[in-house]
Amino acid sequence: MIFLVTLTGNSLLILVILVDPHLHTPMYFFLWQLSLIDVLFTLAIVPKMMMDYLLHETVISVPGCGTQIFLGLALGGTECILLGLMSYDRYVAICKPLHYPLLMNWSLCWQMAFSSWTSGTFNALIHTVYTMRFPFCGSKEIHHFYCELPSVLHHSCEDTLTYETGVLVSTTILLLIPFSVILASYTLILVTIIQMSSTEGQKKAFSICSSHLTVVSLYYGAIIFMYMRPISSHTFSQDKVVSVFYTILTPMLNPIIYSLRNKDMMGALKKILWKCALYSKMCV
Repeated sequence: MIFLVTLTGNSLLILVILVDPHLHTPMYFFLWQLSLIDVLFTLAIVPKMMMDYLLHETVISVPGCGTQIFLGLALGGTECILLGLMSYDRYVAICKPLHYPLLMNWSLCWQMAFSSWTSGTFNALIHTVYTMRFPFCGSKEIHHFYCELPSVLHHSCEDTLTYETGVLVSTTILLLIPFSVILASYTLILVTIIQMSSTEGQKKAFSICSSHLTVVSLYYGAIIFMYMRPISSHTFSQDKVVSVFYTILTPMLNPIIYSLRNKDMMGALKKILWKCALYSKMCV
């Protein structure tokens, strides 16, 4: 059910944003990019997980395991950067509204999106290749619902301490830089909102920003807990529970959080559903 809700919700959000001309703004551009990541993330992990559960065949090939590691890191890293870019977009829109068309032009938006996808993919490629080069011995049983880097490294025959330090450094860069941008952006946004004279403007700004902060808290909290600790301190049961937040729950909640609290999104959705209903009646 969660799988279907995630795919339907995110696909519908992408469709509404692409179809409605009123939503062709940088904020919604980054939002449909986020929904695309959530769809791909879900497709990379959940179908295999469901097959394992339903068919009782909990087996994955080495290339399949490497693919899951790569996709998880690439999409997760891209989402971290994208959430930082989305907070910067909100900062410019609220704190510098007169400069918004200049600072957030379409050329820059595409460059920012491209850089987030490229950075996430490049980081994932390095870690996947390096991880899969380790010799694995002993039990080949991974105590997880998918191949995630910390769980796979537990089975290495070699000492992975040096590599774990490298993972911690790259994770710090990939997580803390966007997270610092988010904190700085929302601190300045909060100051600006407090100084607003319009109550309606304050409510709208709070509504948009609180949605984004909810997503950031859910996603970053779980990711930081998972990847910014020494791998030796991880426990299998703990890893599985934490992973559920950013692989399954957050992709499902994102479209709900962003659409239900957004009047523009709800208005555009109603308009499309009304047109579909009208078209179906005409066909009948």
